Parts: sequence; structure tokens; C-alpha cells
Amino acid sequence: MNKARFLGGAALAMTSAWAMAQDAPESLLPPGFENPAPAPAPAPAPAPTPAPRATGNSGGSGPATVSNPVVQPIPGGSTGSSAQSSQSAPSSTASSDYLDRLPTLEELETLSPEELEDALGLKPKFDIPPAARRSLSNVGIVGEAEGGFSAGSVAGQDASLVRATLAGNRGMMVSRWGHILLRRALASRLAAPANMDPVEFAALRARLLLRMGEAEAARAMVQDIDTGSYSPQLRDAAFDAYVATADFTGVCPSISTQGQSRDDPQWEVARQICNAFKGESRSALSRLDRQLARESMPRVDLLLAQKYVGAAGKARRAVTIEWDEVTEMTPWRYGLTVATGLHPPDRLMDEASPRYAYMAALAPMLGLSRRAQAADRAAGAGVLSSTAMIDLYGQLYADPDIDDEWSARAENLRDAYVAASPAARFAAIQGLWNSTAGEPERYSRQVLTSHAAARLPVSEDFADAAPDLIASMLTAGLDRNAMRWASLAENGSQAWALLALAAPSSSNAVDRGALDTFFDNDDSEDARKSAFLLAALAGLGRVSDDTATDFAQRLEIGLSHNSRWSQAIDRAAEVNNPTLVALLAGLGMQGSGWDKMTPRYLYHIVSALRRVGLEAEARMIATEAVARA
Repeated sequence: MNKARFLGGAALAMTSAWAMAQDAPESLLPPGFENPAPAPAPAPAPAPTPAPRATGNSGGSGPATVSNPVVQPIPGGSTGSSAQSSQSAPSSTASSDYLDRLPTLEELETLSPEELEDALGLKPKFDIPPAARRSLSNVGIVGEAEGGFSAGSVAGQDASLVRATLAGNRGMMVSRWGHILLRRALASRLAAPANMDPVEFAALRARLLLRMGEAEAARAMVQDIDTGSYSPQLRDAAFDAYVATADFTGVCPSISTQGQSRDDPQWEVARQICNAFKGESRSALSRLDRQLARESMPRVDLLLAQKYVGAAGKARRAVTIEWDEVTEMTPWRYGLTVATGLHPPDRLMDEASPRYAYMAALAPMLGLSRRAQAADRAAGAGVLSSTAMIDLYGQLYADPDIDDEWSARAENLRDAYVAASPAARFAAIQGLWNSTAGEPERYSRQVLTSHAAARLPVSEDFADAAPDLIASMLTAGLDRNAMRWASLAENGSQAWALLALAAPSSSNAVDRGALDTFFDNDDSEDARKSAFLLAALAGLGRVSDDTATDFAQRLEIGLSHNSRWSQAIDRAAEVNNPTLVALLAGLGMQGSGWDKMTPRYLYHIVSALRRVGLEAEARMIATEAVARA
């Protein structure tokens, strides 16, 4: 247990600043990580009836097997939680506060029956019977048997470190495989750390999933907790998750049980949307008119809400949306736009965060062409798997109404699989790669063609394209298929470097002469490919210590320098805690591109993942770093 709590107490009380790599372009650590806020008092423990399900072992999960291919889980769908109970006594309210909240007679005349219950405090906190309430012992959407991390793996950790790690992660990952790994850790069915309310733990994870663009997973996370158990933080995270998925009626159960806990304009407009879909569309539109007159929100946002409400009941109204004066996109605005069957102007989307593309790629109400365009960003980021991309293009191919541009791309993908000759299949693959606007889109197309690339025969005819073909296969974790190309990979070439990292097992150290050749031919900016290759090989233990030291000096990089973050992830690996390693790895992989990653951080991430049994993920992150540097 002493080891399990290694990161609490004195480690978090240290006053020294986090030492950053001298070559780091920006800080990767969260504000306040040095002196995290004190943990709030935990909520009263629930009294489950019947007994809650088992939480699993409290230690880390066992070693992961080598991928073939590496699984790319996309959390979502049903939570699979069995009905369990938890009881919590509603907090008492002072009589003076209660009287202050009573509405006037004029206000009473305008309230709906549900709002009257809220105002008078007549509505119970829980809207389900005690026997059907779910336990908070383990919260999440992916169980250990489904590929999730061990349920008790962070239960013994100090809450301050876990809180700072989750709250300080801005959500934008440099690595596709890092994104996939972090999503799996966040979505796992986990017990909360010591001295942390399980509702707060769920809210922190849902918030980070939203920042990552994983709105579907965030929504599933908040749905695993009864709305009567929501804290203000989880209530807000749930509201934002429903907005991000354009599911404005999904938030209604939360509004029903937490109706008076917020009084901001968005909450009030959402309440009127819920009222409209309960049959009160006329009164809902009337109240939205009053909001419009008071200018409580930007005009376009209220008009979009009126258009959405107009779809409910008989109180239909023609609403015209004008975008001329709109200068930015917001999640609320985007969610309502797609929910009403509209599409925002391209000028707004061109300047918007990539997270909107991640939302669009998973939005079923959008057309296939729009989703395919968004998938060109979402797949490279890790939001979509290769299988999901192929399924999407299969729908494009089968739809006779798709425009010519996307129809041609769908036919290209079909040719990449079934064209008569290998040369024709390779030409189709290259056509998909080369019809993109930039590196993120091209990498997404490599995700799309991963399985088609794996079907090509090993041939000298494709030797020049071997690095790209190998990189494409590795986006889906097809490491054994990629290793077939070893005979065409010359020592010191990029194809050789990728295979040296991707090999499922390696008992021999990498040849020093091959490293020399690779470094001599490296034309990447600041020899970044060489630096990442050395750091990854050292992290995987595939280069001798002397060779690593010599080449680190040659490249003027330091792999052994320590910081608070590197000490934390190394210690988590030392006590074999894969979940904590995954969370800390995500913290260290923040950034908009691989130019924001340092070789030292890559070394610690790869090394820690390998030591806790996540070698498959370590190898894929390593190959991605060299391929995309």
C-alpha cells in the first residue's frame, strides 16, 4: 500500500517548479499542478441496496499482449451497468432561504406545473425508486473484460495528483495512438481515488473527454450516473456533453431533477426546449420570444433554439437564420445548427477548432459527404478507427446521390482492395493520399488505407513507397503485416526505422551503423526524426546504453534529465500502474503537432508504457512519432 500511495503526501508538497526540457516549445503541464487545490471533503458513502457489484482487483492490470492488430476501441453505446442502488439524503435548506426563493403571484401565473414544483421545492431529488439506483463504486463505460483498465487501479492513489492530471490536460494530443490510449483509460469503469468523491472523478473524466472531442464517450460517461446524484460539476459536464452531441432533449432528465440549480440563459433555453417536447410548445416559444426581446443570448442562438422548438408540437413557426453578423462558432451554436438540419457557413468552420470536425464525423444527422470531410481530421486524431473510416466510405460508395468528388474517392478505396493488379491497387491508394490539403488529412487517409496497404504483395515495384505503406499499416496496428516488408527495408532508411520500432519482439540491439546512416540522411527540421528514433529505441530498450549516450550527445538532447512529471510517470511504471501511466502519458503528449513534443518526453512515455505491459501502445506511439516528425 505504501507503494500504491507513492505520489501523495510529500511528493505533492514539494515546492520546486516543474523542470521543463530546454528544447520544449511550450509547457505541457497544467497550471496549479505544483500546488494543487486541497481535496474537497468526500460525499457520504452510498448505502447500496442490493450489494454493489465487485470492483475487481485494486492493483494494476496485467501485461497486455502484443497487438495483431492493436485494438482501437471507441467507447460508446450502452453502459452495460447493472441496476444498483445508492442513497443520499437531500441537503436541508434554511427556512429563510426557502422563503426568499418563493415566486411572486405574477411569476406563479407564468410558471408551468414542473417549474412550480421546482419553485416550491416539491420535486424529489431522485426520480427513480431506491432499489433501481445505481452504485457509484465503479463508474465508466468499458469494463476490464471489454478492454478497459483494472477497476481499482487508481483507488489507492492520492486524489490531488489524479485531479491535477485530469484537470490540467487541455485535450489536444500530438499522437493518434496517445489519444486512443487516453480515451480508453478515461472511459474504463474505475473506482475513484482515495479522498475523491466518485461523482467528481466522473465529472473530471467527462470534461477531459469533451476537450478531446470525444463527446459521445463523455455523454455515455455521465449517463452511467443517476441524475439525482449529480454534483454541480457533473451537471455542467452532462449539459455540455448533450450540447456537443446535438442531443438537446437528452439533457431533459437532468433539468427535471436539477431545475433550479442553474439560472443562466442557456439552461433556461434548454428548459424551454424540454417543455416544448413535453407538449408545451406554445408557451415555450412565447418564453423564447421574451428571451429574444431581453437579448439574454446572441440573437442567432435564440433563433436556432426557436427553430428547434418549432419541430415539437403544433406551434410551428418559420425561422430564418442569418449568419452575416456571426463571427465565431460555439458548441451551443454548432449543436443547434446541425440538430436543425442546417450547416454553418464555411468561413466560420474554417477558423473553428478541429474539435468541431471530430463532432461532425460522429454526427448521424449530417450528410455522408459532410461526415467524410470531417473524418479527414477525426481519423488522424484518433477519434475514428480505420474500420469506422472504411465503413463510412462504404456508405458513400453505396449512396447514388453522393456528389462526384466523394463518389470518386469511395470508388478509389474500392479499387485499392479489388483492382485487377497490384499496380492498380497501389495507384488507388496513392490517389487517396495525394488528394488531401495537408499532413493531418493525409495521415487520416493513411488510416483509411491501412488494410488495403496490408493486402499489397511485397514487391520491388513499391520499394520507394515502402515507408508510407508501412506507416499506413501501423496506423491500424497491423504490425505483423508491416514486418513482411523487412526484406525491402535498407539499413538506415525510414522503412527500416519504422520496422525497428514496430517489431513485436526484438532480442538484439539496433545496429549502430544503421543508426549512423539514418542520422546522416535525416533532412527533417532540427533532425527531429533522428531524435525521436533514438528516444523511442532507448525507451523500448532496443539500443545499448553506450550507443544511446553517444548519439544523444551528437544530437544535443538529454534523455536522462528529470522533472516532476518524468519522476511521476517513472514511479507509476515502477509500481506497475498502467492506468496512472496512461493518464500521465496523456498529460505529456499535449500539443497541436509533433513539433510540440520533445525527445525526452517521448522517451519517458515509451519506457513507462513498456514497463507496465502496454508495449503494443508504446511501439505504435514510437512509430507514429518517427513517421510524422
